[in-house]
Amino acid sequence: MNISRPMAAPQNRLLRSLPPADFALLAPHLTSVSLEQGQVLTEAGDFVEHVHFPHTAVISFLAVMQHGQTIETATIGRAGLSGGVAGMGRWRALARAVVLVPGTASRIPCDRFRAACKKSDHLATLVSRSVQSIVVQIQQTAACNALHTVDQRLCRWLLLTQDLAGTNVLPLTQDLVSHMLGVRRTTVTQVIGKLEAAGLVRSQRGLIEIADRKGLERAVCECYEELRSRHDQLAI
Repeated sequence: MNISRPMAAPQNRLLRSLPPADFALLAPHLTSVSLEQGQVLTEAGDFVEHVHFPHTAVISFLAVMQHGQTIETATIGRAGLSGGVAGMGRWRALARAVVLVPGTASRIPCDRFRAACKKSDHLATLVSRSVQSIVVQIQQTAACNALHTVDQRLCRWLLLTQDLAGTNVLPLTQDLVSHMLGVRRTTVTQVIGKLEAAGLVRSQRGLIEIADRKGLERAVCECYEELRSRHDQLAI
């Protein structure tokens, strides 16, 4: 259930980085919400009605094909925000935004967010950097999907998801992973099996545990390090 309540002290790094005067522009209009795994925040083509600042939740952006196939193009956690482009004007979503890892977030109506961005150059700059970070992810993910093996892509995806979730134990089913990577579930099962045999991960129903992060980093393609480096450059 998505329950709105007054916002507690923010864990989101963008919100925490704001000077008091800038945060005060947002604070009266922010509410805390609990986001459930699989919850759709916006569909492609819909007007964005709310901006979400994840605290413990992780949000994925999915490209959706005509017959329902999906593939993840970018992911955000507590360092960013979902719907930030709405600060520039009324905006239609370009992808489906869905909750990957359940948790909490702060939410603000887009009209209130736009008004705050107009009054604060600092806030507008931080939002621009966050949007740039998402664009970088989309570009690198497109290259990775085209050029690298499913094994390498899954390693990249697990490492990035762990970075965003901040935990070694990820509440992920293999079916969900297959939708994120745009591959068959049987393919995910095979690759997870190889990673388990190598001692890199452990899996059970609904959970994937990162058992050997260093080993995953040795098995991953160059895209993970590139994404982490670019993220650090744009980090808030």
